[in-house]
Amino acid sequence: MSLAAPDTAPGRTAPAPVLRAESLSKAYGPITVLSDVTLDIRPGEVHAIIGENGAGKSTLMRLLSGHAEPTGGAMAMAGAPVAFTNAVQAEDAGIVLVHQEILLAPDLTVAQNLFLGRELSRLFAVDDRRMNRRTAEVLAQVGASARPWTIVGDLPLAQRQLVQIARALLDDRKVIILDEPTAMLAHDEVDALLDIVRNLRAQGVAVLYISHRLEEVEALADRVTVLRDGKMIGTWPAADLDQRQMAELMVGRELSMLYPPKREPATAEPALTVEDLTVDHGRITGSFSVRPGEVLGIGGMIGAGRTELIEGLMGLRPSQAGAIRVNGTAVAKPGVGALMAAGVVYLTEDRKGKGLLLNEGLGPNLILQAMDMINPRLRLDRKKEAAVVRSAVEDYDIRVRSLSIEAGQLSGGNQQKLLLAKVMQADPSVVIIDEPTRGIDIGNKSQIYRFIDGLVRAGKACVVISSELPELVGLSDRVLVMRGGRFVAELTGGDITEQNVVYAAASSGKDTEGRKRA
Repeated sequence: MSLAAPDTAPGRTAPAPVLRAESLSKAYGPITVLSDVTLDIRPGEVHAIIGENGAGKSTLMRLLSGHAEPTGGAMAMAGAPVAFTNAVQAEDAGIVLVHQEILLAPDLTVAQNLFLGRELSRLFAVDDRRMNRRTAEVLAQVGASARPWTIVGDLPLAQRQLVQIARALLDDRKVIILDEPTAMLAHDEVDALLDIVRNLRAQGVAVLYISHRLEEVEALADRVTVLRDGKMIGTWPAADLDQRQMAELMVGRELSMLYPPKREPATAEPALTVEDLTVDHGRITGSFSVRPGEVLGIGGMIGAGRTELIEGLMGLRPSQAGAIRVNGTAVAKPGVGALMAAGVVYLTEDRKGKGLLLNEGLGPNLILQAMDMINPRLRLDRKKEAAVVRSAVEDYDIRVRSLSIEAGQLSGGNQQKLLLAKVMQADPSVVIIDEPTRGIDIGNKSQIYRFIDGLVRAGKACVVISSELPELVGLSDRVLVMRGGRFVAELTGGDITEQNVVYAAASSGKDTEGRKRA
């Protein structure tokens, strides 16, 4: 694809940048991860930065926000040279980064997290009342339902993300950098966040917006900068690019179909049958089954109970079931150990908090869950571990600079592929995946979709929970929709559409013709 990259729309005079990066570069030893990026960040503008995982987006954001120092190039604010050696200096200058990862103290309250290191005081004591009052104002601004006195560790992931955004809005900012801000948000929360960004732009704040959701970029951005393989491809007025053009610039080639072709309807006996599963003392309940060679999608709004139901099945929440059968054999009760022994594995939506050991290498992450299968005597076999790592890196296309890298140093897409490789070490017959591509770029999404397709074509059964409607529709052979802790509709064939999923998930009326109760 060839598109000229004008810096400004024709006939428009660009305002003076509030922050400018000139030939910015970053290397770690002999490895260059970002090279020669020149960027103007203008007041009252939403500037989107897009690219595949590993393209250099996070590195660029860390340089601009003082979390890392460049090895080449320079920066200036309002025309004056600046150099940040830490994030505090950047925040003092009016630049703040809202991380994709949740970087909050889980044992503190929301208000304590917002004011951590900058507590308000009165008469030589911390003024909790004033901090709670200000926290409530900012939480309302971002549409968060959390309360100032709530312990952060008790909040769902989506609310924690809104708390992080609220923290960035406590003080006046010149530049706010949002890294995948909507990855954990429900549709209504996404709309509220986009309105927040628009309000910031109207107030003259410069917003750098990093997102894999190209529909958000198209709807929100004034300009779009594309990074690929650590290099800057160009900057365009957003009005000059549609989503397909953005995606092609990101990957550097014409896009083939994102989703694999649909499979023939599965007819075998169910690989997994769950009857009358109740979770959290009956607040959530449901029955479902999935066949070999089938992708069963579970849709619904965030808060409908999708993840909670599966966590109950895996014994991660208080639960009980009328019956669970795996390949025709009864499983006595919910639980990770019993289900994994029977051939059911689960990929959590929280790969960083619950799925991977971020400070460990690839080997421990891959073999720990299936240690008794890889090393039956439960003794560490370094040669076997190394063989497992090499095989996983090749089979799942995990992009690494070195096989000794820690899991936390991988990009989000490669972490997800590592998590998939990890659970597949157990050679399961049923794979349950919660949010398979959250925070993952379009190239890695396509790969993961094909991994899933390969699993079911090989005769495995797959359950996919997803908040991304195109993903749910594109992958699934059947879709069960949850609302209020219950399954309310089952969609098959041509009835699997985004409109039908939304209607079933959000409507309190009867199911329309062509839908049947789960």
